[in-house]
Amino acid sequence: MPRPPMDAPQDNADDTDVDVEAVVDDASVTDPDDVVARVLTSAASRSSGYTLFGSGAAALQTGDTSGGSSDDGEQYDREDRQALRRVAGLSTELEDVTEVEYRQLRLENVVIIGVYPQGALHDAENSLRELAALAETAGAVVLDGLLQRKPHPDPSTYLGRGKAQELKSIVQALGADTVIADTELAPSQRRALEDAVGVKVIDRTAVILDIFSQHAKSREGKAQVELAQLEYLLPRLRGWGESMSRQAGGQVGGAGAGMGSRGPGETKIELDRRRIHTRMAKLRKSITAMKPAREAKRANRRRNTVPSVAIAGYTNAGKSSLLNRITKAGVLVENSLFATLDATVRRNVTSDGREYTLADTVGFVRNLPHQLVEAFRSTLEEVADSDVIVHVVDAAHPDPAGQIATVRDVIGEVGARHIPELVVFNKADLVDDGQLLVLRGLVPDAVFVSARTGLGIDELMERIETLIPSPSNEVHVIVPFDRGDLVTLLHERGKVLSTDYDERGTIVHALVGAELAAALAPFAEVVPAPAVAG
Repeated sequence: MPRPPMDAPQDNADDTDVDVEAVVDDASVTDPDDVVARVLTSAASRSSGYTLFGSGAAALQTGDTSGGSSDDGEQYDREDRQALRRVAGLSTELEDVTEVEYRQLRLENVVIIGVYPQGALHDAENSLRELAALAETAGAVVLDGLLQRKPHPDPSTYLGRGKAQELKSIVQALGADTVIADTELAPSQRRALEDAVGVKVIDRTAVILDIFSQHAKSREGKAQVELAQLEYLLPRLRGWGESMSRQAGGQVGGAGAGMGSRGPGETKIELDRRRIHTRMAKLRKSITAMKPAREAKRANRRRNTVPSVAIAGYTNAGKSSLLNRITKAGVLVENSLFATLDATVRRNVTSDGREYTLADTVGFVRNLPHQLVEAFRSTLEEVADSDVIVHVVDAAHPDPAGQIATVRDVIGEVGARHIPELVVFNKADLVDDGQLLVLRGLVPDAVFVSARTGLGIDELMERIETLIPSPSNEVHVIVPFDRGDLVTLLHERGKVLSTDYDERGTIVHALVGAELAAALAPFAEVVPAPAVAG
């Protein structure tokens, strides 16, 4: 898309303009405009319709992964999610930018912007591609982008003054409604950039929060998202003149002030802050009240010595598809970012009959807002309390190493670094042999699978079986024939080594957990000690 002509002089001597400097950051990437063009080209190929929840995540992939699988079930939830559609021609442009904070976030035509230091153009491209996918998942159409090389973002307007004027001309020429910055803007930066550009300016965090608010379904998920949104909004409240005033307290001076004009003495912004604090306290209590139910379920699994496996990974890596392939869970699968927010736990059985659980968890993303990490800490406890972490990585992603680093950072934040980790490269059917060699060099002991085709699933199951803890208490028991339920428990929760029968009942030699060993103590068989030679 050609850039509109500049309608303002570019007096940006303080800016390092990437359009005119001939510094090459990477042998394969010579111009930041080429980066933006590549991102926009992939975005244009995806934006053929106006579906609010569509294939926005395709910006992160090199092949088509939108095809469903019979393992995914009927996917009725997807129909509900796709029932909300954008309408072409409606504008969200504001007459007065002061309306921004007090209306629901609704993205339409957007321009994305980013700042990167010298030598980081490749990372900037991946980040910008991801921001485009986030914007499209939230319901936006990405029209153009602007990258500036600068050692540090401008403390006033994020972009330099000259680039801010160029951004204004691009926004006016394209009729964009919103500008999205590829970072978390300080409140002062956002206000200054809004004043300079004249349209709504939001940041990466606001887009992620908006996607979460659209996709949350459970009562706990909605409460967690609302808490994160309020924590984000609180320092960004803004007041404008007398419209924010409230009745003054005490004696009121001035003509016309008298009865009925004496009030609490709070400005509207103070009142809003107090209401937000009150609501946040209520949400925290509500989330805390939901915690015992989850802990009771996990305690029941621990008491019954049922091992747990958590499926963690980057957003849109294929975690839900993998769970569906293994357990036929029928969890919602969609080629978009953050399709899964609520943890889903399903039962599975090893080849030797041992039970364990598989938990699908919320995906991660680079620069994940700290508000979301804190708000979703209760959901992420499924990862922290697991016995094995299956770390799913998108093999077709342009930056798999960045994905792995991001996920491991979040795993460390929830205190789960000590848990055994199995790295699984999903979508292996979309990469060539050369890329497979690169990925094997990245994680030598990883498993390569395809949730869509079933490639490598058997090897994955074998690796999980070797990693989940085995029962360690050896028992020899004679179970009466009228206690078949205990024999069933031995097969489900233990490892049966041998089985025999006589007139007394079923003779079982097995390895079991401590709880089951105590329950079987009354049926213990006295095993004769081996004879000593000589």
